[in-house]
Amino acid sequence: MIGRELAAAIGCAVAALGAAAPDPYAAQRLRMVSEQIEARGISDARVLAALRRVPRHAFVPASERAHAYQDRALPIGHGQTISQPYVVALMTDLAALGANARVLEIGTGSGYQAAVLAELAGAVYSIEIVAPLARRAAATLAQLGYRSVHVRAGDGYRGWPEAAPFDAILVTAAAPRVPPALLEQLAPGGRLVIPVGGADQQLEVHRRTERGFEVERVVAVRFVPMTGEVRAPPP
Repeated sequence: MIGRELAAAIGCAVAALGAAAPDPYAAQRLRMVSEQIEARGISDARVLAALRRVPRHAFVPASERAHAYQDRALPIGHGQTISQPYVVALMTDLAALGANARVLEIGTGSGYQAAVLAELAGAVYSIEIVAPLARRAAATLAQLGYRSVHVRAGDGYRGWPEAAPFDAILVTAAAPRVPPALLEQLAPGGRLVIPVGGADQQLEVHRRTERGFEVERVVAVRFVPMTGEVRAPPP
């Protein structure tokens, strides 16, 4: 049975839709946030509210929609995945976004993480190396009304210098090393959230300070590998 608080939240969500058609995934989405995210210690009210709003099922292939709110990554084609909901929540929480923040995402994938970021920040710039995924994500985001998200196809290793500096940069694929250009494009106080490693990966946060960069290693993770220039031997 659904608990009283969760049932009340579902009722509020449905009521807010007014005359619009009921969302058949609303209960699953609210349960996802309650059981997979809040229960694991994510408590920022803005992050939780964003995850309750963004329709994750809209970002996965039709064949995967029955699994959209389960606690796992899902395939989205071209050898890529949409991250587990908790990982999206954790990375968003670690980014510590203000309402007017400028955010860069490396690895648009399905567009789901970008949508969550757009719920919290002022502008989101997202780069996807797989061109068909970039086109599909841009179309999905536009259809859902996320006008503050800018998507382009390309290699994210060198960031998006013409839109820098950024208050936060999120990388959604594992890099063997931290791309220097991404650190350079952080604003003072900005944070780079990135999985680093190969077979063994750690989610890291690099924060720009007056004295340089502070690095926090948060948790072991498993991401698809970042591709492109990052795989070239270092100079």
